[in-house]
Amino acid sequence: MTTRTLAVVSGGLSNPSSTRLLADRLTAATVEALRARGDDATVEVVELRSHARDLADNLVTGFPNGSLRTAVETVSGADALIAVTPIFSASYSGLFKTFFDVLDKDALVGKPVLMGATAGTARHSLALEHAMRPLFAYLRAVAVPTGVFAASEDWAGGSGGDRALADRIQRAAGELAALVTGLGRVGDGRAAGPVDPFADPATSFEELLRGT
Repeated sequence: MTTRTLAVVSGGLSNPSSTRLLADRLTAATVEALRARGDDATVEVVELRSHARDLADNLVTGFPNGSLRTAVETVSGADALIAVTPIFSASYSGLFKTFFDVLDKDALVGKPVLMGATAGTARHSLALEHAMRPLFAYLRAVAVPTGVFAASEDWAGGSGGDRALADRIQRAAGELAALVTGLGRVGDGRAAGPVDPFADPATSFEELLRGT
């Protein structure tokens, strides 16, 4: 069994926060999806609210202090990244952006990333596509097709959230696990082996031999 390392970046400002809640659910679903593919996982969480002053100092001095350096190394060295931010004014938070600004420009090259975001209203949901996805594309990370957005109404049913949110979480986690392990198609979220294009031909070989 291979052990994969998941880095989780949570940009929530409050404690507790819906951003951390979503990050935890995405993490649990990804660990489960990896285990379904025969891999174990270790999880390392980076709470950005704990590094707010460190990040400001890094911008001014150009160097991270010890605590921030550990967080940066956690993200840079992980097999995959789950990144979740609150949405303010239709984009990721300044704290979230600052963290990725201080990373080395090659830190995320080729790294599988699952994006998540939270906000008070579903009107912010497109921020995943017009703000977060271009950010990770610029950093040359490999973002999974499904981004997971959760508005306040998604938590109305309690900590379990509604069925639609649960389905999005499950699908995105399966996509991330597929990228990390190289098993299955990224878009299906299933614990399947590599796709064989000849496994189910539209025309059987017997029909081809008969010329039908």
